[in-house]
Formats: sequence, C-alpha cells, structure tokens
Amino acid sequence: MLPRHRAVILLSLLTLTLAACGPALTGPGANLSASLRPALTGERRALPLSGFGTVGVYADPRGAGRPLILTSSVNAAASAYEMKPLWDAYAGTRPVYALEWPGFGSSDRPDIRYTPELMTTALTALVAQIGTDVDVVSLSLGSEFAARAALAEPRIRSLALISPSGLGAPRAGTQTASAQDGGTRLYRTLSAVGSPLYATLRLRPVIESFLDRSFRGPVDQGLVDYGYDTARQPGAKYAPLYFIGGGLFTPDAYGELYSKLKVPTLVLYDKDAFVGFDRLNLFTAQPGVQAVRIAETDGLPHFEKPAEVKAALDAFWGAQR
Repeated sequence: MLPRHRAVILLSLLTLTLAACGPALTGPGANLSASLRPALTGERRALPLSGFGTVGVYADPRGAGRPLILTSSVNAAASAYEMKPLWDAYAGTRPVYALEWPGFGSSDRPDIRYTPELMTTALTALVAQIGTDVDVVSLSLGSEFAARAALAEPRIRSLALISPSGLGAPRAGTQTASAQDGGTRLYRTLSAVGSPLYATLRLRPVIESFLDRSFRGPVDQGLVDYGYDTARQPGAKYAPLYFIGGGLFTPDAYGELYSKLKVPTLVLYDKDAFVGFDRLNLFTAQPGVQAVRIAETDGLPHFEKPAEVKAALDAFWGAQR
C-alpha cells in the first residue's frame, strides 16, 4: 500500500469510525461480559454461534403478536443501546429481541476476521431460535446485514431500515472492501497501529463529537455514556477495524441486496452525515418498498422523534396484517 494511502486511512479512522452509522439461546451466563452493564431492560441471553462464540441478545417475550428483532449499526462503540427508544416503545406490548452484532456490546470480541456473512449468520441464528415469523428493524450498516438475512430466511417477513447504508452513490475509500482480498490487507495495516488510535477514539469527548453529527439537537447523554463503557471492553478494537477496512460493507449493497428484496420494506430517513440516499427512488419503485422522511433529524430519528418513528412503524406493520 502506498504511503499516502496510509495517511488517508489513518485520518479516516479518526473521522469515520462512528459512522454507519438454529442454536438454542442460553440464559444469562458466564459468556456475557460481567463488566458491561445492561444496555436495555429485559433478560440478557447468550446465543451460541458456531465457529465464533456467543452473541448477546436482549429478550422480552411478553406481549402478543409477531416478534420484533432490533439490530444496531456498526461503529467503534456500537451496542443495543442504539435501539433503546424502540425497545422502550415496544417491550411488553409484543415480543422484542435486540441482537448485538459479533464483536460488539455483550457479544464475544475475538481477534478473527469479521465479515458481512458472520453478521448475517448471527441474525439468522436468532430467527431460527425464535422459530416463527419476525419483523426486523435495523440501523445504518446493520440494514445491509438484515437485507442479506431476509434474502435467505423466509421467516423474516418485513424490514424497517433506519438511515440504511448502501443506498448512496458507490463510494471509494475505506468503506469499499478490496475486490481482491475483502479488506484483509487494509485491516493488517490498521491493526498494526490500531491500539493507540482506538484509545483516542474511545475517549468520551471524541465519542460525543462523532455522535453530534447524528443529532440535530442535543446528543443523548445515555448513548454517549454507554458508548464510553462498551468501547472499553476487551477486544473492542477488532471488529471496528474491519469496518474501517471496508470488510463489513457490501460493495454494491443496492444491486446485490436491496434490489432483490421481496418482503415489505420501510425506509426511515432524513439527513445523514455518513450515508447517502441517491438510489432511494429506485428502491421505492420496487413493489412493497416505501419510505417515510422523518424531517429535521440527522441519522438517529428514533432518538429525536420517537413518536413519529413509532407512528410510521405501526402504520407499516398495520398495513400488512
């Protein structure tokens, strides 16, 4: 890799990391990080994932109706806390589950290769464990994993994508994996200097500064606090480095994933500092796809306008029943 590319990558690590933004379940157990406080109410569970370890799941099976699965974005401090407003809105009224992607939150964080397929496997494993039809709500890059899962798992009956990545114009740089090695070479470069850079990224003022780009109003301090906590867990740097290296992105998510969806799909969006929506019109031209603009928001509309987001979701699901 050329030296000037290294400089661009290191700068990108400082400016982009917080972007984009079956097996049986066991009960709360030793595999969950004892030092990381719960992100949500409900039961914390560990979902075994073959060849990986365990992924964290929050579960509240109360209520009636189709189970709802919530998935977060991917960034240096990602966790189920990113979906807290929706968890709080639906827990107790219908069965709700929140999945923490491999390498994040209360999931294991081994030094392995993180790929879209690994993330997708975690979601499909949770669907298989639940064992019935589900609705899925995903945030940012998590939307790509959810779309990939919906193409393979017929029990995913609908998708709601909040500020999804993969609908903008094709992007170069750190968010596109190398066609030759899937970002492995770039990961090795980043990993060699990853610890000191990650130590900077996990500082509270840095976390708050990045989150500020996703809030039109004041940044939610609970989200900042939890980001600070989760970014300090052992192994916290590994999965984010694959994100920065491009290995977690689908090079053409619209062509490979979104354009092939057959399930009802809702996109919730407005402005977003990290993703674009150039191809949203193409997406909504597909049968069963619709979009609702949550005005005056910057990437996390469920935090800033939770009532509007819930109303849009309820209308979307209600039309399918």
